[in-house]
Amino acid sequence: MGRSQLEKQKTHERIVTLAAKRLREEGLEGIGVADLMKEAGLTVGGFYKHFASRDELVAEAMESAIGSWRRQQEEQGIDPASISLNDYIDNYLSERHRDHCGEGCAYAALTADMARSSDAVRAVATDGLRRNFEAMTARMPQPETVEARRKAIIASCLMTGALGLARVANDEALSAEILETVKQFVKALPQAK
Repeated sequence: MGRSQLEKQKTHERIVTLAAKRLREEGLEGIGVADLMKEAGLTVGGFYKHFASRDELVAEAMESAIGSWRRQQEEQGIDPASISLNDYIDNYLSERHRDHCGEGCAYAALTADMARSSDAVRAVATDGLRRNFEAMTARMPQPETVEARRKAIIASCLMTGALGLARVANDEALSAEILETVKQFVKALPQAK
C-alpha cells in the first residue's frame, strides 16, 4: 500500500472512530458531517473522499462502536472470551461504564435510535447482537444448551436496559441502585431454574 493510501486509510479510521464515539454520546441524529469533520481537523469536502453518504459513515461507525469493547480488550492482550461472566457483569454494570457513554456499549446508548435507523445500520446492529449473544452464551455454565442461550439473551437485555436507565436517572443513589440490583440479579441468573 502506497503512502497516500495508508494516510487515507488512517484518516478514514480516525473519522469512523470519532463518529462512533460522538454517535454514542449524542445519538444518530445528534452530529452533523460538518461538525464531525471540523472535530477531525478536516474539511467537509474531504468527507466525500471517504464516504458516499452520511448513512454509510453511520453504518461504519456503528460497526466500530459495537466492536470497540472487544478491540479494547485485545489491545490490552486480553482474550475477551477468557473474561468470566461475573467480571463481565461487574465491568458492564459499573459507574465508569455508565459515566462514559461515548466509550461504552452502543446498544445501551442508541437502542431507540438504531431501531429507527436505516436498514444498513439495523443490519450491523443485528449482526452485533448475534455476536454478543454468542459471547454471552459461551460465558454461561453448560454453554452448549438452549437454556444457556436463553439466559444469555435475558442477561444481555437486562444489562443493556439497566445501563440505559441508570444513565437516565439524575438521582445518583437511584442510578447506583439500578446498577447494583441488576448486577446481583444477573449474577444469580445462570443458577436459576
